[in-house]
Amino acid sequence: MQSVWKNGPPSFEEFQRQMSQLMRQHFPGSPLGAAPQPSPEPPPEEPKAEVKDSGFEFHRTPREVKEHLDHFVIKQEEAKKVLSVALCDHYHHVHAAFDGKEQPNYTKQNIILLGPTGVGKTYLIRSLADLIGVPFVKADATKFSETGYVGGDVEDLVRDLVRRANGDIKKAQYGIIYIDEIDKIAASSNATGRDVSGRGVQTNLLKLMEDTDVPARAPHDIVSQIQAVMDMSQTGRKAPSVVNTRHILFIVSGAFDGLEKIVRRRLHQATIGFASRPPGDDSATGILEQAQTKDFIEFGFEPEFIGRLPVRVVCHPLKVDDLFNILKTSEGSIIRQYEQAFAAYGIEVLFQDEGLRRIAELAAEEQTGARGLMTVCERVFRDFKFELPSTSVRRFVVTREVVDHPARALPQLLAEHRSEEQLVARQLVHEYASRFREIHGLKIRFTEAAADRLVALALEFSKPVRDLCAERFKDYQFGLKLIAQNTRQEEFVLDADAVEAPDKVLSEWVVASYRTQAEEAPKPEPNPS
Repeated sequence: MQSVWKNGPPSFEEFQRQMSQLMRQHFPGSPLGAAPQPSPEPPPEEPKAEVKDSGFEFHRTPREVKEHLDHFVIKQEEAKKVLSVALCDHYHHVHAAFDGKEQPNYTKQNIILLGPTGVGKTYLIRSLADLIGVPFVKADATKFSETGYVGGDVEDLVRDLVRRANGDIKKAQYGIIYIDEIDKIAASSNATGRDVSGRGVQTNLLKLMEDTDVPARAPHDIVSQIQAVMDMSQTGRKAPSVVNTRHILFIVSGAFDGLEKIVRRRLHQATIGFASRPPGDDSATGILEQAQTKDFIEFGFEPEFIGRLPVRVVCHPLKVDDLFNILKTSEGSIIRQYEQAFAAYGIEVLFQDEGLRRIAELAAEEQTGARGLMTVCERVFRDFKFELPSTSVRRFVVTREVVDHPARALPQLLAEHRSEEQLVARQLVHEYASRFREIHGLKIRFTEAAADRLVALALEFSKPVRDLCAERFKDYQFGLKLIAQNTRQEEFVLDADAVEAPDKVLSEWVVASYRTQAEEAPKPEPNPS
């Protein structure tokens, strides 16, 4: 291929031939290595994909959509209602358009979400996309630049939809693009020089939110071009080359720090003279709910850009009760994740309500919304997840005390478990003695000191008590039977010495039994002669 490039860029046919040769050399069994079929003339340009053939169906009502969101997102009642109505309006229109009944002059209901971090903005949109079954792409506005050289190209969002749709361009044309941190691209009023991350990005996004065609393959991306050649070699025809954004729903969100001050200043000015109005909700959320287009423009957005976001939703901060309900009832609760994490080691964990509420209280202090729940849980259960899988603990209960003092609760749990484990192990020692009698007909009894020593050795060597006893006293049935025959002894008491040196003690007992037998044996009568 280098020889071709020396004489200038290759033609499409020459590039295809070179790529096929390369594939045959490195992947001889691959269909991509098949020789290209000669084509007397270039294939005709594929028409723009017709979405009406995609079979898209949507028959939801706003109430059904909200009921679905209620399973995953706690609180945000007004936001869920507004989103449900806007989404149903949009996708009912899309469904009609696919049937050839598109409404003329329809204004797409793109959405802007306002609210602090961790209140469920992303979760709301992801849950909506899952319900409808459309491709979903999330990105941060801060990664884009005006030219695409300093940062990402906004058109890559549309191409990401195609990838999420497994290459189905028709399906990608009614997906959802969600852009977070949109407030970070607001143009600064005192900025000097070229604004590569603000006004220019807004202009590029504006084109996407209206109605434009985006190349399915990035023209400057060599990987996309090679993929196009491979598709051509396999199918003999070009794939659809553009994605239309008319029916793609755009949703943007941000915390909008500073917008509250702009709205407050306008409202304060409006209270002077005849323009006075009765005071309303003076909280930060209540103030944001009164934001108007001119407030967003003063914040730094282009009038055309903010005008393409007609649906505006304000999400409320989460309080302790809200965080508790997320832990208790949400299907996406972080508690489910921790239950599964411990269950992977065979450990059952039970969260009491008092423990959950304490987690919620500590998370509220973090002031990061639902994200604070993960922060608190990670801090509380960090050592539990490290220590417990290496122990025989199989269940524990999360109480308020555990959440408040995890460093004290874990050693206490291990100590209590060891005490309980030792009690059970001691019972197993005495059970071994009972089984020994049933099997061999010989009664043995362990002293408390012997039982304690056996339990300690079992824990030290991580060996079951029964196995340890069977190993240490494997020859005792033979020796004790011999002793019983010599001395008619019916019960044998095993002390700590027998546990430490079982063979030595048994040998001494056997020798002693023979001495006893000799002493008790009748002595011969003296010879009278």
